[in-house]
Amino acid sequence: MLVSLLEQIDQSWRGFFTSYADLLSEIDNLIRTQRIAPSYEDIFKVFAYPIERYRVVIVGQDPYPTPGYATGLAFSVSPSITQLPVSLKNIFTEYRTDTGLAYPKNGDLTRWAENGVALLNGSLTLNLDSKAEHLKIGWQQITGAALELLISNGCVAILWGSQAQKMGAKIPESQKIQSAHPSPLSAYRGFFGSKPFSKSNQMLVESGLAPVNWELK
Repeated sequence: MLVSLLEQIDQSWRGFFTSYADLLSEIDNLIRTQRIAPSYEDIFKVFAYPIERYRVVIVGQDPYPTPGYATGLAFSVSPSITQLPVSLKNIFTEYRTDTGLAYPKNGDLTRWAENGVALLNGSLTLNLDSKAEHLKIGWQQITGAALELLISNGCVAILWGSQAQKMGAKIPESQKIQSAHPSPLSAYRGFFGSKPFSKSNQMLVESGLAPVNWELK
């Protein structure tokens, strides 16, 4: 099954993953016997796009725990989901206020990934029967290094909440935007009004890169 996992990634990431072959094999041996989110074929969806395409990276913690929600892209849900997670609703509220764009029709963020936004969870899987287990099985070694690679390529990081900010602690101030998490417990403590979408585009332009088209349909 590890072979099929690696088949999910774009060719540009293959050299990166050779350094983590043993760890990835250990993780794969563990999760293949569990009920996990997202589905196995979506675990590496964030790596299905070329490294050089990405200009912004939004860091999440781990996949949604509700079966059928997680898609392999942080904060994104399947377009068939009608009851959006509150955090995603809050992201869309800030998105509409910040960009002036219309409220999205669904919670599928694939268009952001296609337009240059890496939606990277610190833990790429979640055990549906033991929600916190996969935060400790080694994913962060891989995703932390992937974040460093994206930053070295000029990406701007959007860090929402303490976990993401811890993961991005070494990122230069000129390449990161930090605020409270969009969860209902913290969104009113600095997430709303933080303007991450327009600020990240401003940073990109200032560094000579093209801004992201944030429009969702």
